[in-house]
Amino acid sequence: MIHCGKKNICAAVACILISASILMCSWKDPQLQNNITRKIFPQETIASPAGQLCRGKPAQSVITPLKDNRTFIICPYFDDRESKVTRVIGIVHHEDVKQLYCWFCCQPNGKIYVSKANIDVHSDRFGFPYGAADIVCLEPENCDPTHVAIHQSPHGNIDQLPRFEIKNRKAETFSVDFTICISAMFGNYNNVLQFIQSMEMYKILGVQKVVIYKNNCSHLMEKVLKFYMEEGTVEIIPWPINSHLKVSSKWHFSMDAKDIGYYGQITALNDCIYRNMQRSKFVVLNDADEIILPLKHSDWKTMMSSLQEQNPGIGIFLFENHIFPENVSTHMFNISSWNTVPGVNILQHVHREPDRKDVFNPRKMIIDPRKVIQTSVHSVLRAYGNSVNVPMDVALVYHCRVPLQGNLPRGSLIRDTALWRYNSSLIMNVNKVLYQTVLRTDS
Repeated sequence: MIHCGKKNICAAVACILISASILMCSWKDPQLQNNITRKIFPQETIASPAGQLCRGKPAQSVITPLKDNRTFIICPYFDDRESKVTRVIGIVHHEDVKQLYCWFCCQPNGKIYVSKANIDVHSDRFGFPYGAADIVCLEPENCDPTHVAIHQSPHGNIDQLPRFEIKNRKAETFSVDFTICISAMFGNYNNVLQFIQSMEMYKILGVQKVVIYKNNCSHLMEKVLKFYMEEGTVEIIPWPINSHLKVSSKWHFSMDAKDIGYYGQITALNDCIYRNMQRSKFVVLNDADEIILPLKHSDWKTMMSSLQEQNPGIGIFLFENHIFPENVSTHMFNISSWNTVPGVNILQHVHREPDRKDVFNPRKMIIDPRKVIQTSVHSVLRAYGNSVNVPMDVALVYHCRVPLQGNLPRGSLIRDTALWRYNSSLIMNVNKVLYQTVLRTDS
């Protein structure tokens, strides 16, 4: 970093311009970029320690603890957007974990190469001791690694280390336009009716895949998930994080002093982005009780086409969250067969809370995953390019949940029936699912 003195304004301006020029050149000059990257990821590369060849036991779980019980590995992904690196999505104790190494299994010779990792704990940890982390290693030259092990030392016995397949190794063509990432389903989740309604709304809007990081849910919800898995819409990622850490259902440490917040939601979201980086044109980050509702378009494909045309080069689109309190309802769409199903009927909740003065409405996102490096829940932490806030007259997040402004009289709420544009298709599709799952007489 170049130091700019306060007394000389001209020198300071020149200093900033020089710094900016260096930064711009670094993105244009591959050699300079490579040098910068190597400073960020220091290379202590050891070829085949003790003459070892690729071995080790394949990891068996989505969450794999290392022996220190301070590091938990989710999955490694190949990332060549700047340099050829393996980016391991993990969870680490932000104070205790200071040193990790990637043990690469190189092809075609089957030798082990060890590289020192850069441990990048995400900035949005919200006071919890454990947080999402990128464990990033430059891949050795002349090495095409298929698997990697993570260890606290550059020395040891490969047979004792769990081995992880490096995903995204081969380029793929997009298999879907929209994938939704939902994390995490926990608390014996049983909001069955609203979940089915959300799923069917997602499909109407153009979603082909929904990835759910499932901690636990009710027996009835399991039946519904099984239906959507067999249909090919849902992919379940088991998420037994409470087997490894003391988890909080709150978002901030001050609310519930545990190891990690909100069932490790941020880690799951980052894993979901990389998991779908090569197979989905867009990734949508929202919860099961939220629907990004287009107001000027009929579906997400036409909406996103318009937004991209208006915002060339932008890959992160943020949509404003609005609460539709579940304790305020209308008599419309009181469908008798639905009354036996646990959960909320979103068609009966079309009154939203007004904006609060000086209170920021959080946002949920539709992103181009190839432009995202790290994400939080309501914003992207690191990305290539900028993000854009989508105006409320284009779309909003319909969020049907317990009220945030519970003392407001009904007359202070805003009647908003935009959801009803989809009522015919939604009712028909929800009925089909209910009669194949919850309402089946032979079940």
